[in-house]
Amino acid sequence: MRNKTIEQLVISFIFSFIFLNTAFGKIERLRCMWRDDPTTTMVIGWDQTAGTNPVLYYTTKNRGGDMATYATAQTPDRVIVIKGMNNHFVRLKGLRPGTTYYFKIKDTQGSTAVHSFQTAPASPYSRLSIIAGGDSRNHREARISANKIVGKLRPHFVLFGGDMTSADVAGEWLDWFDDWQHTISEDRRLTPIVVARGNHEYSNKTLIDLFDVQTIGLYYAHTFGTDMLRIYTLNSLIPSGGKQQAWLMDDLQKNDYIQWKMAQYHHTIRPHTKKKPEKNDMLLNWSTLFYKYQVQLAVESDAHVVKTTYPIKPSRAAGSDEGFIRDDELGTVYVGEGCWGAPLRNDDDAKSWTRASGSFNQFKWIFVDREKIEVRTIQTDGADAIGSVDPFNVFIPPLGLTIWEPPTGPVITIENRLLNHTAVFEHSHGEELAARGAAPMKIANFHAGPKDQDVLVSWQVKNEPPHSKFEVQRSFGDENYVTVGKMSGQALHKIGSHNYKFVDSGSGITAQAKYIRYRIKYINNVGKAGLYHPPMPKLSGGGINQGTVGVKKIMTDKTNRLQIKYQLKNKSNVRYQIFDTNRREVFSNYLSNQAPKNYLKSLDLSELSDGRYVLVIKANREEIERYQVIKR
Repeated sequence: MRNKTIEQLVISFIFSFIFLNTAFGKIERLRCMWRDDPTTTMVIGWDQTAGTNPVLYYTTKNRGGDMATYATAQTPDRVIVIKGMNNHFVRLKGLRPGTTYYFKIKDTQGSTAVHSFQTAPASPYSRLSIIAGGDSRNHREARISANKIVGKLRPHFVLFGGDMTSADVAGEWLDWFDDWQHTISEDRRLTPIVVARGNHEYSNKTLIDLFDVQTIGLYYAHTFGTDMLRIYTLNSLIPSGGKQQAWLMDDLQKNDYIQWKMAQYHHTIRPHTKKKPEKNDMLLNWSTLFYKYQVQLAVESDAHVVKTTYPIKPSRAAGSDEGFIRDDELGTVYVGEGCWGAPLRNDDDAKSWTRASGSFNQFKWIFVDREKIEVRTIQTDGADAIGSVDPFNVFIPPLGLTIWEPPTGPVITIENRLLNHTAVFEHSHGEELAARGAAPMKIANFHAGPKDQDVLVSWQVKNEPPHSKFEVQRSFGDENYVTVGKMSGQALHKIGSHNYKFVDSGSGITAQAKYIRYRIKYINNVGKAGLYHPPMPKLSGGGINQGTVGVKKIMTDKTNRLQIKYQLKNKSNVRYQIFDTNRREVFSNYLSNQAPKNYLKSLDLSELSDGRYVLVIKANREEIERYQVIKR
């Protein structure tokens, strides 16, 4: 009898094991990408290895396994069998910017665990963390190590410059996507990937069918932070001139008001190894445009060495080297060149404008905000010894992370030349203005503040061309701007400088309880538009924000402590963050599982210098309070 009981238990265990395994749908090789606006869309892709009729459920709250509580469900928009995978793609639209979404995929055999992704922030004041690299085609151990570090650094997205596999065959792609799962963080967060074609992708179709890229030519661009950053992905496996160059020039012209521009592509224009040829056509067709339209950073791959350059521009003048010369003010910084697991080569071809070069597995870790771009080279071996970043502050390197420190320093910093916070717009009024050497138009001295029941918005325009137009746009703290006023420019027949005022009627009352921001949209006589965002909130001598009204103001007491009030409606993880006037975090505190109630907290700011700051309080990553702080 005892033996029979044991046998029954064994059989019961076996059936339970089978049931538990078959309860999960056969959904593997997850990935996420963008086809359209990265702030409001996302594509979720996977390999459907068994089961049918998959449905993706998603919501902004982690609802666990209860499908009925998920806000939205969507079936795949595209299904294609290629490279040994049954690729399914769901194209999500109408999402909220800078928001974490949780999702599960359910099919006839079960459902996945809950995963998440985050849309890109729309705010032009948000800081971005980006990983950029390429060439992962041979050594899986090195590739997996780099992938694990991606998951630990939690960037907003990855720029991948091609040569994912060696022979572009099914077995290699299955391995590649299996390895890519290591980029998923411990809490199952997916990182979006933006892909460029390498020479080991034997056709554009490979990346279109595996990553659901929208453009047939595999050259495209995405904008982040409204007008903060535009990233160009170019295809160095098709002619760099012709249609691709024409598209690049047209897009750069249309988006010349954007603060920062970056490019990624596979082939290196001037490789830092003698094993690779020069790419003179790309220098002529792309680098000249990079310089003309101020592309500040270009990420290259293919050569399997490490390099960073000083800012350079195309030139054959005395002092130039291989068609480039250093230009610290207006030049483009080039970084690369691969090393995500492909065979390493010798860095034996340095130039006079080379900042540093080496040969090891690596990728670039890039921070972008309105003030500057920072580039670090991360040595990607030994991922298991590296910690993870704080999810609430992904810009602080975790313990164990190895940042390359060549003699020229570990960080490349590209400063914004417009740090005086003027908006600069090139004239587009024909050759006669250019012939006269007309200076760019500038918007400066922007100011917004309450006046009785209204808000008075004022600004100055320098070098204003004739027949310009301006729009005043307002946001109640959510970066969804609406136009509240329009006016024609004062310059009618010649370039001049003028002052402008606009009264936003009734908003002074709203400003007492709301966080309101303003910006200016400029439209020239041929319909070309630009945006001017005032700097991060600062208190003027009169106590009024520059460009922002209605934010609560608090001061430290004589003991350097700050008293803050806030209310929690639900049980929450709470984060306090204090930023200086350059948007740099100078203080952070985290409290977990706080009960719903009214709070009065005291923060010790004795370690901070006297000055003005911004305090942001978040509950479960959602902002609930914002204060302007005076430390005295």
